[in-house]
Amino acid sequence: MLYLLSGGKNFYKSMEFNIQVSQILIEIKDLLISKNQKYGNSALEPLGVFSKLSAQEGLLVRIDDKLKRIKNGSLDRDDEDVINDLIGYLVLLKIHTNSKPKPVYGWREIKEKQELIKLMQEEIREGLY
Repeated sequence: MLYLLSGGKNFYKSMEFNIQVSQILIEIKDLLISKNQKYGNSALEPLGVFSKLSAQEGLLVRIDDKLKRIKNGSLDRDDEDVINDLIGYLVLLKIHTNSKPKPVYGWREIKEKQELIKLMQEEIREGLY
């Protein structure tokens, strides 16, 4: 009965997909945590001894490297798990992007901006711009 109510084969395919996604995401999470424990937070907080690249630029270079390896056929070899590394770097890039400070305006800053806008509008009306 549950089989018929739940959509039959589609229900099982959907559950199988959900399980596969969860398993892969757990694998990537474990990889990132393991590497962070092993190497520290070097991807997001580079030491900068030999390279002066920002964290974002460094991640983009690593992503480019992984994409080049895929393009050159590394998926056909079992020498390295390039896909997991690529996904990991993309997750780190997402973390970096999310961690950038967003402008937060309090009442004081909003009032100052409103006053500046009023002054500019007055100057425009007076033909100063």
